[in-house]
Amino acid sequence: MPRNNVLADTWLVFARVTLPVLRNPVAVVLGLAQPLLYLGLFGPLLGDGGWQWFVPGLLVQMALFGTAYAGFSLLPEVRTGVLERLRVTPVSRVALLVGRVGKDVVLLVVQSLLIVLAATLFGFHASPGEVLLGLGLVALLGVAIGSASYAVALKVKLEYVFASVLSAVIVPLMLLSGVLLPMSNGPRWLYWLSRANPLAHVVDAERSIFTTGSALYGLVAVTLLVLAGIAYGVRTFHRESA
Repeated sequence: MPRNNVLADTWLVFARVTLPVLRNPVAVVLGLAQPLLYLGLFGPLLGDGGWQWFVPGLLVQMALFGTAYAGFSLLPEVRTGVLERLRVTPVSRVALLVGRVGKDVVLLVVQSLLIVLAATLFGFHASPGEVLLGLGLVALLGVAIGSASYAVALKVKLEYVFASVLSAVIVPLMLLSGVLLPMSNGPRWLYWLSRANPLAHVVDAERSIFTTGSALYGLVAVTLLVLAGIAYGVRTFHRESA
C-alpha cells in the first residue's frame, strides 16, 4: 500500500471508533468519576501545598488506567470477526492500531483537561504553558500504554486472560511509580526498585512541570515507552494479520 494512504486510513479508523463516543459520551463521564472522587475526598488531606504534588500524579494515573484497559474494546471485534474483515481490506495495519490509539488519547486529554480545571477550584494552580506541557506528557504516555494494550489484547483474545495480565502488570507499576505516595518515604530498597520503573520517572517529570525541577529523565522515559509501545503494537498487528 502506498505510504500516502496511511494518514487517510488512520483518519478513517479514528472516525469509526470515535463516532460511538460522540453519540453516547457516557465513557467521558465515567472516566471522570474516579479522578473527581480522588480530588474531593483524598486531595484535601494533603493540605494547600499538596495539590501541586497530587494532581500531576493523578493525571498519570488516569493515563495508566484509561489507556491500559483500551484493549477490551478490541476483543469483541476479534471475537465477532469484525477485525478479520477489516484486515482483508486495503486499510493499513498501522492505521488499524494508530487510529484506535488516537481516539483513546484524545479522550484522555479531554478528561485530563477537565480534571485540571476542576482541581483549580481546590487550590491547584498552573500556567497555560504548564498545562499544555503536562497534557502533552500525559498524551505521550497514553500512546505508549494504549499501543501495548491493543497488542496484548490481540495476542490473548480472551477477556478474562486480558484482565489477569492487566492486574499482574498495571497495579505493581502504579504502586512503584509514586503516584499515590512518595517513594522516598519508604525503605531504600523500595525507592531504588521504583527507579527501575520508567513510569516513576514520568510521574516525577509531570510534577516537575508544575513546580520546579528537571523533567529530563521523565521525557527520556516516556519517549522510550512510546517507541517500545508503538513498535510492539505495530509488530503484533502485522503478525496477527499474517
